[in-house]
Amino acid sequence: MKGYLFLALSIVSEVFATTMLKFSEVFTILGPSIAVVLGYGISFYSLSLCLKTLPLSLAYAIWSGIGTALTVVVGIVVWGDILNLYSALGIVLIIGGVILLNQGDQHNATT
Repeated sequence: MKGYLFLALSIVSEVFATTMLKFSEVFTILGPSIAVVLGYGISFYSLSLCLKTLPLSLAYAIWSGIGTALTVVVGIVVWGDILNLYSALGIVLIIGGVILLNQGDQHNATT
């Protein structure tokens, strides 16, 4: 359970840092630029902590998949990006993949 908490912190920090990256305007605005460095630092440190208890393949798939899906949501909410059929299908496939990876990991733990 602790591994998943660190993974969640890592994902939120990564999405925050990526959002601040756009606000930093190529690192020309100080506040968002500092937030980028801090966000990615927290993200990678938390990811390393979650790897103490979670398999790398599972943790990285969840981190990248959920991070990508949340970044799409931020783009829609903050910058008015358009959610088209392909984007929606991509998010559904990412979530489905994460579910399948979790099921496979749970199956391996019980055998």
